[in-house]
Amino acid sequence: MLLVLCVDLDDDLGRKTGFSTPVVGRDAVEEAAVALATADPEDSDVNVLFEGVHLYDQFDEEEREVAVVTGTNGSDVAANRKVGEEVDTVLARLTTGQDVQAVVVTDGAQDESVIPVIRSRVPIDGVRRVVVRQAQDLESMYYTIKQVLDDPETRGTILVPLGILLLVYPLIIVAELLDLPAVTFGVVSGLLGLYLLGRGLGVERAVDRLVDRARTGLYAGRVTLVTYVVAAALLVIGGAGGVEEVATVRQTGGEVGVLRSGVALVNGAIVWFAAAGVVASLGRITDEYLHERFRWRYCNAPFYVLAIAAVLEGVTAYFLQYSDAAYLAGALTVGTLLGVVSTLVFAVAEARLSRRAEPTA
Repeated sequence: MLLVLCVDLDDDLGRKTGFSTPVVGRDAVEEAAVALATADPEDSDVNVLFEGVHLYDQFDEEEREVAVVTGTNGSDVAANRKVGEEVDTVLARLTTGQDVQAVVVTDGAQDESVIPVIRSRVPIDGVRRVVVRQAQDLESMYYTIKQVLDDPETRGTILVPLGILLLVYPLIIVAELLDLPAVTFGVVSGLLGLYLLGRGLGVERAVDRLVDRARTGLYAGRVTLVTYVVAAALLVIGGAGGVEEVATVRQTGGEVGVLRSGVALVNGAIVWFAAAGVVASLGRITDEYLHERFRWRYCNAPFYVLAIAAVLEGVTAYFLQYSDAAYLAGALTVGTLLGVVSTLVFAVAEARLSRRAEPTA
């Protein structure tokens, strides 16, 4: 059996004529088409309904039927679901022992987006798009542009650089009035370059993930949100301290090479960096404990940070001649003992506590 299925995705028929859908049968579809043409002669769905009647008369199959199914005006998802429900209703009304094949009639690309929904219910032999001859591709072009503008990814890729480029001319005019043409052009060009570079490297996805994690941590009461901020502040202070140490070494020792400058930078920053690492690791341990994911081996993190800091402090101080070999040996020993002892202590604690937690048979 052949079913000619007319699709009105935005339900112009129901909204403008009051017809209840689905509409099944040649006479009923023709009546609906006349009613819609009377209510709104410019509606393209009028052509769809008349084309459905035309195809029904054109086919010579013994068993054939024509029907109109509609969606809703608004959400595409809701419209597709309603069309699927109405197709099921039409198929339930058909009393035939033959397999049903469908020919879908639409008025453009937007209505054709529902074809996968229809195909999941009945095989489709063909799709007939009906548009006014004088505007053959107008609706398809409109729908394509609408989809491009609705897509956040495409919108950000196309519209943002275009907007920046369109702002160049008015900004240059303002800059000439302020006697700053070169600066303004450089700033705009730099912003456009940074944006395109960020899009190319996918920086926006990393920023979005970082913002989502910060928002989640803020509302979930995560301690790491606070400790990471404190650690970042300590890192900045440490970087400043390292730069000051490099300046001090250059003042006292005259011209120094790249290696000595790097060692001085590490020596001036290592205490603050170690504090940042300890604070961040303590926050992470606290969160793991609060969320019942705590493991004793997590406690190794702050001790490892202190061990590394002790080793780096001893090596850099010896290299800068701030200390002797005995101090270096002591720093290396302390660092090694901190790492080894903490590993053994927390490994033993985790092994014993896990055995206690195991249920006895």
